[in-house]
Amino acid sequence: MTVSFRDRNVLITGGLGFIGSNLARRLVELGANVLLVDSLDPEYGGNPFNIDGLESSVRFVRADVRDSERMIDLIRRQHILFNLAGQNSHLDSMHDPHTDLEINCRAQLSILEACRRENPGIKVVFASTRQVYGKPRKLPVDESALLQPVDVNGINKMAGEWYHILYNNVYGIRACALRLTNTIGPRMRIKDARQTFLGVWIRLLLEDKPLEVWDGTQRRDFTFVDDAVGAFLLAAESEAANGQVYNLGGMGAFTLEETARMLVDLNGKGRYVVRDFPAERKAIDIGDYVADYRKIETALHWTPKTPLKEALERTLSYYRKNLSRYL
Repeated sequence: MTVSFRDRNVLITGGLGFIGSNLARRLVELGANVLLVDSLDPEYGGNPFNIDGLESSVRFVRADVRDSERMIDLIRRQHILFNLAGQNSHLDSMHDPHTDLEINCRAQLSILEACRRENPGIKVVFASTRQVYGKPRKLPVDESALLQPVDVNGINKMAGEWYHILYNNVYGIRACALRLTNTIGPRMRIKDARQTFLGVWIRLLLEDKPLEVWDGTQRRDFTFVDDAVGAFLLAAESEAANGQVYNLGGMGAFTLEETARMLVDLNGKGRYVVRDFPAERKAIDIGDYVADYRKIETALHWTPKTPLKEALERTLSYYRKNLSRYL
């Protein structure tokens, strides 16, 4: 893997966000020339502190993926594009569906058109989501499951994902997609639930406030960010991945109450309360979700390596030191 990225020009959209910034750190270690693009819109995940200490090793351009002319210029000289920019809040997508459409759908098409016209040799890895499946009919969920999103975000992310597969199949733009589940770890957004509920739990725990667990019996799997980064790198260097979609997953499934209890125990103090889902969120809730990631395991030899307990310990440790930078 070290040979694949050395001296390669790599563009990360959403580069100051959670996964993008962790990916950037790994790529710098592998010798890549890294360009980070982020709008730094306060509603989304970009945070300048996410590249603290990395500033001299990467190039950063503040730009919005909806600015098609700017993106054309930025894409021209790149070998690899990790396309991570997006609107991730399910509830926000219901309140403001047109913005979600612009970012998760229209902008993705513009990016791919820029690749087709200006840089057809580029490799693209797209960050998709388990939300495209909606409410699973059976567990674990594999890539052949019916796609039936329950919110606007899921519909637009599904369209963005399939634009990438279409451009691979029709125009030869080498592209693939990773369907992420609950990705957790250092540098994730914690000031609200726009990115993940677990981020809010960590903030409340460190502020000595009770966590709210909605329907604690629901099951989830969690992917530690380092494991997710590994999957993105494998997908980028593999020609076999072109035109494919892959589920990511975690080491085991846990109920939300089990997860909250583990988090409190690791912190050494804190408490949680179990409540019913708020009606607005219940309407777009997907219920239990556990991924079947055997396809990427077989094709790219990827498997999650970080147990949930370790992932939570490392995440808590990071925010104990840096909490004020994320509020």
